[in-house]
Amino acid sequence: MRLGAPIFTSWNSPDEWAQAARQASYSAVYCPVDHRADEATIRAFAEAARQADLVIAEVGAWSNPLSTDEQTRRDAVAYCQRQLALADQIGAMCCVNIAGSRGEPWDGHHPANLTRETFAFIVETVRQIIDAVKPKRTFYTLEPMPWMYPDSVESYLELIRAIDRPSFAVHLDPVNLICSPQRYYGNADLLRECFRQLGAYIKSCHAKDIILHQRLTTHLDECVPGEGALDYRTFLLELDKLPPDTPLMVEHLADEQSYVKAVNHIRRVAQEVGVTIR
Repeated sequence: MRLGAPIFTSWNSPDEWAQAARQASYSAVYCPVDHRADEATIRAFAEAARQADLVIAEVGAWSNPLSTDEQTRRDAVAYCQRQLALADQIGAMCCVNIAGSRGEPWDGHHPANLTRETFAFIVETVRQIIDAVKPKRTFYTLEPMPWMYPDSVESYLELIRAIDRPSFAVHLDPVNLICSPQRYYGNADLLRECFRQLGAYIKSCHAKDIILHQRLTTHLDECVPGEGALDYRTFLLELDKLPPDTPLMVEHLADEQSYVKAVNHIRRVAQEVGVTIR
């Protein structure tokens, strides 16, 4: 597997960017540009990654293609299409977004999010994004969320079947699926089920952790890997069964020190269970 996180070192060129990633001990990276970059710049970053043996894990398309405001929705769909085209051009493993929300905020819960009507809208929207780009070497993916589809292994599989596009795949963030004490304490089984059912479709994964607090009713918070309950032994052993270039990307931490701590924890667990991180 590959491991990566945000780069905090300053850089002024694609080669310096790649060198900074390698100096941080990363073998995978987030895409350093967006769709506004010119073709020469995109090619330069792709080549720098290739020369440094770095995998560009993902291009973010964070937006709300399900917005009830029609202009916002149209803008989001167009943005996703442009970011997907960038992912294909730069050779990223995937382009990732959430499905979107029928309310505010764009990534928040809403009574309509988990309805059959919204499920059908997601299918239609993802097809619209993929069909406009027709990517040849990357994939459009949806990150799971606790309060919008896909919110489970089963709903992700249902989306894969319904969207019915070979360029639709899986971005796995298991912490986002842990939305109850049952899933919290049973997360090793949840991880195994994710990889058993979705493994053939997984293109990239997010690494973070989660903690359940002792106050009513249920309070779950993200935290630094190693400070929560996510079973990283199981996570890494399952991830190790996928193609060796599959990236695991640390995210949502407060500062560089937290990222260093997270990466060190993941490498330590990998060594304990005999998993190789390239």
